[in-house]
Amino acid sequence: MRCRGRHRDMRTSPSATPTQLENTAMPTSLPAKPPIVLIHGLWMTPTSWDTWAQRFRGLGHEVIVPGWPGIGERTPVQVREDPSPLEGISLLQIVDSYDEVIRAMPEQPIIMGHSFGGIFTQMLLDRGLGIAGVGVAPGQPAGILTLPWSTLRTGLPILSNPLRINKANRISERHFHYTFGNDLTRTDSDREWAASAVNSVNRVFFEGVLSLPRKKSGITAVDFTKADRAPLLLISGGIDHVAPPAIQKAALRKYTKGPALVERVEFPGRTHRLVSQDGWEEIADYALDWSLRHATAIPQPR
Repeated sequence: MRCRGRHRDMRTSPSATPTQLENTAMPTSLPAKPPIVLIHGLWMTPTSWDTWAQRFRGLGHEVIVPGWPGIGERTPVQVREDPSPLEGISLLQIVDSYDEVIRAMPEQPIIMGHSFGGIFTQMLLDRGLGIAGVGVAPGQPAGILTLPWSTLRTGLPILSNPLRINKANRISERHFHYTFGNDLTRTDSDREWAASAVNSVNRVFFEGVLSLPRKKSGITAVDFTKADRAPLLLISGGIDHVAPPAIQKAALRKYTKGPALVERVEFPGRTHRLVSQDGWEEIADYALDWSLRHATAIPQPR
């Protein structure tokens, strides 16, 4: 474990059980059971969070899982049958939609985002939202140039054809196996594809990549030195192809320039499918326990 001030980088972590979570002491200025907003990633719908959402609701939390604009409450099958509402959706449209949901809530939530949702989580915390944030296998905001080959490979079907920037590409079963199912046999991965995969929102991918070199002006830019940002946990999967640990390590180094609490934890043997891969319970419990222990009372912006 490497420690640097209020920023920690942990390769392994102890498990947290539901009983421990129930008994976690909360600051008196915060509700014992704060609401939780879950943000899904690219190629997914809110159903990708069914595991964590059910577990957190069982612990007494209100859990809100909005879909991206163009996805809404549609099932993966329905989205695949008609992906046209995803065409032309911009990254800021998505972030603004979650901003609107959170500002309408009576109290500030814990915000957790997976993959691109992890970038959105960092952007929402930067806007002063949330009492704690968790990026689950998050991609990187602007200013972090670390791009492992596996990350580039996952984006090639989209990035290879800029003329389709406003389209919604289908993710093939083969590419899904590399991107999400690299712990599964091809047969099991294809089954997971049928249950959860949807077309890509191409513009989001292009905008995210093109903003990386522009630390301050990129669409996904955040203030890494922001002092009053809610605590942030970055979760890495040891064998993640989409957002491997190198990306979260690079993000942590950026955040060490500021005083706000940021930590990273890595779970060996976990793929990008951290929210549903076998053993997801350990990660969900760790994320919630960490959030409850470090949550900061922040007034609800209006």
